[in-house]
Amino acid sequence: MKKLLLSATVAIITLFITNQAASAQTKAEADKWFTAHTYLNGVKIVPAPLTNTVEFAKQYKLNKDIWDKVFAYIKRTNLDSLPVGKYPIDGTNAFASVTDNPTKAYDQTNWESHRKYIDFQYVVQGGEGMAVAPVAAAKVTDPYNEAKDVAHYEVEGKQYDARPGTFYLFFPSDAHRVNIKVDGAEHDKKLVIKIKYTE
Repeated sequence: MKKLLLSATVAIITLFITNQAASAQTKAEADKWFTAHTYLNGVKIVPAPLTNTVEFAKQYKLNKDIWDKVFAYIKRTNLDSLPVGKYPIDGTNAFASVTDNPTKAYDQTNWESHRKYIDFQYVVQGGEGMAVAPVAAAKVTDPYNEAKDVAHYEVEGKQYDARPGTFYLFFPSDAHRVNIKVDGAEHDKKLVIKIKYTE
């Protein structure tokens, strides 16, 4: 009986160590894929270093055709001259909107997250603050609204200075707060692409 128990314990520990190694390898592989930028297919803007590389790699592999259409759209479009408005990319799988608005004081913005779509946010002109925090650490202030695909929170997060050249990806696990006023930018022109999220 003791031998059987010892064997079972060793097997569980081995499985745990193997799974931990596999997770670490997956993270290392995702980081390598992320920094290679091959998925950009020649697009000159790059993802922010804060990007969840494991989630990005997973979503790209699950929906490669959609992501390739997104990057192809960005590559062929003159974003500087693109008028404010909404633009189709791939039906309900991916669609874009362009805004040109004043940025706001921090306390006039809100933390939010989405479940159905990933937010691809890119400042075309000007600048704004974008903050991110784990949904798991956030306190819900407005429960998830399925029709609007949004929930709101209270949480402490890290703020980044978003400028042309770098795009930000916010997954369902990311609470984010955007359109925050930063020094030297009273407004910004921004491209937001909604990209279907797959479990």
